[in-house]
Amino acid sequence: MFTIKGKTGDWELVIGLETHIEVLSNSKLFSGASADYNPTVAPNTQAGMIDTGMPGMLPVLNKFCVDQAIKFGLGINAEISKISRFARKQYFYPDLPQGYQISQPADEAPVVGRGWIEIMGDDGNPKKVLIERAHLEQDAGKLKHDVHPTKSFADYNRTGVALLEIVTFLDTKNPENNSYITSPDEAERYLREIREIARALGVSKANMEEGSMRADVNVSVRRVGEKTFRTRTETKNMVSFKFIKSAIEYEARRQIEIYENGGTVTQDTMRYHQDDGTTSVMRSKEDALDYRYFPDPDLLPVIITDEQIERIRATMPELPSRTRARYTADFGLSDYDAARLTENTNISKWFDTAVNGNAKNAKSIANWMISELFAHPENWDERNEKSGIVDDMRIITPSDLSELVDMLGKNTINGKQAKEIFIKMLDGESGTPREIADKFGMKQMTDTGAIETIVDDIIAANPAQVEQYKSGKVGLLGFFVGQAMKKTGGTANPAVVNEILRKKLA
Repeated sequence: MFTIKGKTGDWELVIGLETHIEVLSNSKLFSGASADYNPTVAPNTQAGMIDTGMPGMLPVLNKFCVDQAIKFGLGINAEISKISRFARKQYFYPDLPQGYQISQPADEAPVVGRGWIEIMGDDGNPKKVLIERAHLEQDAGKLKHDVHPTKSFADYNRTGVALLEIVTFLDTKNPENNSYITSPDEAERYLREIREIARALGVSKANMEEGSMRADVNVSVRRVGEKTFRTRTETKNMVSFKFIKSAIEYEARRQIEIYENGGTVTQDTMRYHQDDGTTSVMRSKEDALDYRYFPDPDLLPVIITDEQIERIRATMPELPSRTRARYTADFGLSDYDAARLTENTNISKWFDTAVNGNAKNAKSIANWMISELFAHPENWDERNEKSGIVDDMRIITPSDLSELVDMLGKNTINGKQAKEIFIKMLDGESGTPREIADKFGMKQMTDTGAIETIVDDIIAANPAQVEQYKSGKVGLLGFFVGQAMKKTGGTANPAVVNEILRKKLA
C-alpha cells in the first residue's frame, strides 16, 4: 500500500479521476460544424451558430457520438442506459458562449453507467478500479492570454465538440472497498488504460499533448486505518502523466501538513503550476446545486435499444487487456513488453503483422520494435502507409523487420550487420533486407574451417596474451574475439568464434 509518512504518522491517499476524452466524429455533438479540432486551424472558423449560442438555433443530437459512447461503455464493462437524458449545466465563463453546457448529470441516466477496468495495483496484483459513469457533454472553447499584453482572445473552434467524461467511483457507503486509486503510479496506469481502450475502439485519439484527453484529479488523504473519507480537492485540466503524478503527491503532502498543524482542508478547485510542481486555490469547489441543472427543453430523451447495443458490440476489436494477455501467453513476452506494444492500436497491429503467427520470432521482433523502431513512430502512422516515406526516410514495414529478424535467427547475418541493414533502410535504401545484405556483401561467415584457420593465426601471433589467458585472465577472450572480427571484417559469427576460441585456448 502506498503511504506518505507525516510528522505524526502514516497517511494514505484516496484519488478520484474525471477523465475527458474528445469523441472522434466528423461533426460536433449538437451541430453540423466540423469536429476535426486542430490547433493549427484558423481561430473561429469551425464554430457553428448552435455552438456559439446564436438566438433561435436548436441543437440536434449527433447519433454517431452516442454510438461511440456506447462502444466505450462496452469496453469498460459498463451498464448502458436504455433511456438517457441531457440537461443544461449553468455557468458563465468567456469560453462558453451559450452561457451553459449541455451535459448529462449523474441523476439523469447518462449513456454509460457503472463499469470497471483492471490495472496492476502497487502490490503487483490485478486491481479492479470502479467507474461510476461516462457521460456525453459539449467541450468549451479555448482562451488565449498570451497573444496581446492587455487583452485575452477566445477561439470557439473546439466549442461543442463531443466530450466523454469518465468518472471513477468511490464507495462512500463502504469505505473499506478499495476499488479506487490509491497512488500516483496507479493513477497513471488507470489513465493509460483508459487511453488505450479509447484508441483501440476508435472512440478518441486520447492524446494529452493536443488536449484530446484531459483529467481533473480529486485528492484526499486519511490516516492509515481510518474508516471514513476526508475532504477532497480537485486539480483541473491536467494534460500530462508526469504532471498528474506530481500534482497528486504535492496536493497530498499539502493536505497532510494542514491536518498535522491542526487545520482543516476545504473543498477547493486547484490550479497546478508546472514550473515548480505546486498547487494553489483557484476557486471554491462547486457542487451540483451550484450549476442549477435542469432538463434541456430542446432535446428529447435518448432511447437505446438492445439491438443497437449488440450491433455496436459486434464491431468491437480486441481490447488492449486481451491483447496483452495474448502476447504474454502465446509469445512469452514480459508484462512490460506487452504493455509497450499495446500503447497504440497501430503498434499492436504492426507487431501482429510482423510476427504473422511465427511465435519463434516474436520476442526478437518485440525487442527490435521497442529498442529501435519506437524512435520512429511514423512506421505505424496510418497516414503514411500509402506513401511509404516520410521526410525522405523510408518507412520500415512489418515484413522488413520480420525478414531481418529471420536472417539474424538463421545466422545469415550477425547483430552488427543487422543494425547496418536497419540503418540503411531508414536512410531510404531500396530493396528487402536480404537484397540489401547481398548488395553490400553483408553475409555472415559461418564456415567453421575458415574461422578455425583465422583463430589459429591469431593465437600464433599473440603468445603473451595466450599465456595470460591460460593463467587466469579469462577476460582476454574478448581481445581474441575482437581480433577475429577485425580480420573477417565483422562478418564472422561471434558465437562460432567464441566456441572455437574457448576450445583452442583450453
